[in-house]
Amino acid sequence: MSAKTVEKPDFLDRLQLLTERYLSYRKRKKRLKKEKQKKKNVILDWLESFLWAAGMVLLINQYLIQAYQIPSGSMIDTLLIGDHIFVNKIVYGPELLPGLGKISSPIQPKRNDIIIFENPNYFGRGTAFNVAQRVIYMLTLAQVDIDKDESGEPRPHFLIKRAVGMGGDWFRFDRGNMLIRPAGESRWIEESEFFTQRGMNHNLSRLVEPGTYPALIASGKAMAFRNLNQIIPQALQSPEFMNQRIMYADNTAVEAARLEIIRGAYPHESRYTNSLARINLGIYVPESRILPLGDNRDNSRDGRHFGPVLSSRVLGKGMIIYWPGDFRARRFEAFERFGVIR
Repeated sequence: MSAKTVEKPDFLDRLQLLTERYLSYRKRKKRLKKEKQKKKNVILDWLESFLWAAGMVLLINQYLIQAYQIPSGSMIDTLLIGDHIFVNKIVYGPELLPGLGKISSPIQPKRNDIIIFENPNYFGRGTAFNVAQRVIYMLTLAQVDIDKDESGEPRPHFLIKRAVGMGGDWFRFDRGNMLIRPAGESRWIEESEFFTQRGMNHNLSRLVEPGTYPALIASGKAMAFRNLNQIIPQALQSPEFMNQRIMYADNTAVEAARLEIIRGAYPHESRYTNSLARINLGIYVPESRILPLGDNRDNSRDGRHFGPVLSSRVLGKGMIIYWPGDFRARRFEAFERFGVIR
């Protein structure tokens, strides 16, 4: 009984001593921290805060959601020039570093998604410059792009289009109208019918008037005669064609008309036959690839020019318009465009 009464005070004394030492250590640590902050340079303090905020912006833009500004009219009327949008970067798997590597994702782009991907025709200026351009673009929320051409315009590093074609599909274009032969089917279907059947209606803009196609085809044939250093036939120089003012051209229709004449002059040259066959037969989309097209079909450089793109190269999905490009000029009309991109 007496032994227990001796041990108990010793244990309590040790516990009290340890507690006092710990509290004294914490108090001393807080005091030193406050004194260190008082001595800290104001500029260094501001720089540390700035770097922390910049790091958070980079992390969010790189792996979660990125701000992006629409540079051209290829997606009118879905997206207008100057629209500021947020792109979901995590849905298809973000890149490990800007322009380097990519994390795989079980979710793949679906037909009718608005997707952003690296321009297949883009030629970078080296890894260091590309990374710097991406970092600055993200830090400034798409306000600053250091990658400009000779005229001072931003070079199209990224493209944003609609995922129209999927693996196994065939596409053909007749005077600007798109025909689809889906995977596993033998019938060609008009675009409007195809998307209406699947409940995937979206805005589609056409700038080339149907009545201008005779003049466009005539211009393609006339171009061929000039290429061959031949006199242009009088029929192709009729006032009906020469006086018609054409604002926009269907380059595919013009090129097909040009190749028809040149192929006739050089039937032994397979390159002309092959080029024309590619236009007439259409575009086939291999598995694991997507055919991206602009909603402004007559003013979009898209998959018709550079072909289907790999699904693994898609960087993100368009989410919302957070600031319409025309908001200041047309506030009431533009206000309706805030929200989810469809």
